[in-house]
Amino acid sequence: MVKALASARRHRFAPVVLMLFALLAVGGIYAVAAPQAAVADSASQDDVTEGEKLFQANCASCHGPSAEGRTDVAPSLIGVGAASVHFQVSTGRMPMAANAPQAPEKGVQFSTEQTAQLAAYVASLAPGPAIPDGEQVDPALGDAANGMLVFRTNCAMCHNAVGAGGALSEGKYAPSLFNSTPTEIYEAMLTGPQSMPVFNDENITPEAKRDVIAYLMEQRADDSSPGGANLGAIGPVSEGMWVWIIGMGALIGASVWIGAKSS
Repeated sequence: MVKALASARRHRFAPVVLMLFALLAVGGIYAVAAPQAAVADSASQDDVTEGEKLFQANCASCHGPSAEGRTDVAPSLIGVGAASVHFQVSTGRMPMAANAPQAPEKGVQFSTEQTAQLAAYVASLAPGPAIPDGEQVDPALGDAANGMLVFRTNCAMCHNAVGAGGALSEGKYAPSLFNSTPTEIYEAMLTGPQSMPVFNDENITPEAKRDVIAYLMEQRADDSSPGGANLGAIGPVSEGMWVWIIGMGALIGASVWIGAKSS
């Protein structure tokens, strides 16, 4: 028996068999432990069919008849998921009116039902991030203090410390988040539209995303500026301008007035 086992270990195919077993084991462990890609919300076949019709009529000219994309025109939509479509369409960024450094937010062209149908069709092409549910985006369930830390670590360099937005390079910009809905904020983090990086659930957990939403919603409260006027909340540039133009101007004016009175 011992000789048979030793002979099997010395067989020339033994390393190959061991390698195959190791690959199968690693693959099995990864399949169980790795995070699964989100899929679209449950949608009927009718929704997918209607969404395909809408896509062919409004999107295929840029993204291709099978959503495969067109070089130097529009990217592939295969695998982007329902969340990406919902964000782009529900904010009016898509369909895009004209080529530009990035798609601006504008009037919405599709109804809520049509947007859901478009999202269902694109989601049927391949798995991708799903539209978040109400619990995932409920700011009342989030921790605003932790959200502030997450936001200022990952987002403030573009969107400003309170989400007021700011300019980027090459005509691009980080939009203000003051009017964005919780669902839009979550979807933007999840899908990375325009120049924004993707923050998947490994980068920022679903709970941390909700915390960010809670923090941003607090910035809209009436008492969110305890120090007084926030000067647009766009940072030290506006504050410095007020100090130099208003503050220093007032001091110089007062000095001139005092000097004139004394003479």
